[in-house]
Amino acid sequence: MSEAKWYVVHTYSGYENKVKTNIEQSIENRKLQDQILEVSVPTQEVVELKNGVKKVSEKKLFPGYVLINMVMNDDTWYVVRNTRGVTGFVGPGSKPVPLTEDEMMTLGVKTNERINVDFEEGEMVNVIAGVWAGTAGEIKRIDETRQTVTINVDMFGRETPVELNFNEVKKLK
Repeated sequence: MSEAKWYVVHTYSGYENKVKTNIEQSIENRKLQDQILEVSVPTQEVVELKNGVKKVSEKKLFPGYVLINMVMNDDTWYVVRNTRGVTGFVGPGSKPVPLTEDEMMTLGVKTNERINVDFEEGEMVNVIAGVWAGTAGEIKRIDETRQTVTINVDMFGRETPVELNFNEVKKLK
């Protein structure tokens, strides 16, 4: 499978959040979670002073654009391109061009660094961070693209699946 890259999608102005929601719904419906990893509408906090009152609001960094981290293929291209509110990918003609690492750094979007894991499904791990810290559980699923593990923990006498980041768990000796 090819590597996921960040692409810029042009939308109708003011429809960025609606497009993000629609794409995420399509990902869920078509089970494309392993191909379209993240949909982002970059925002920044802005402090305005009106009539002597400070007001904090979110402002879109790039009105009319949505960033998508995805593996480009016919299925993912079709899903994104045919989402209501999307006018097209940014790139020459109809060919989408991924953002470079340097462009991603200047946008302030961190790229996922790969974490090598030394555990496998069925092994016991200890949770070392977050609300489940100090809990042990058996690994049921490892998702390397999202860098998460799903473990079963004992809650109220029942096995309950919990999804955690790789850096939140440590292999039991």
